[in-house]
Amino acid sequence: VQLQASGGGVVQPGGSLRLSCRASGSTPIKYGMGWFRQAPGKEREFVAAIRWGGDSTSYADSVKGRFTISRDNAKNTVDLQMISLKLEDTAVYYCAARNWGRTSIRPSEYNYWGQGTLVTVSS
Repeated sequence: VQLQASGGGVVQPGGSLRLSCRASGSTPIKYGMGWFRQAPGKEREFVAAIRWGGDSTSYADSVKGRFTISRDNAKNTVDLQMISLKLEDTAVYYCAARNWGRTSIRPSEYNYWGQGTLVTVSS
């Protein structure tokens, strides 16, 4: 399975960005998807996740109310809509897939990872 993340860029505080992740190759029959991020000098942290059916989502407290995760299984894509961006949202954002349709906040429980896309929030 290959995951390709895109949509990163430079934005001012308060601005918005939409990240997208496309899965290709031999995708699992069902897979949960998550977004994680890693800022310089920090560990990779959970941002948001969505189960296969799209009926269950979860978010880190730091992004609740500002980020929205969604998926289109027909297109094998997962998006992360980010609004009201803050300086502390600056990081490389990674998408990840987990077999069997479930999700987790733990990076170690994901089976496949994308290459990351850089989001820079700067005034």
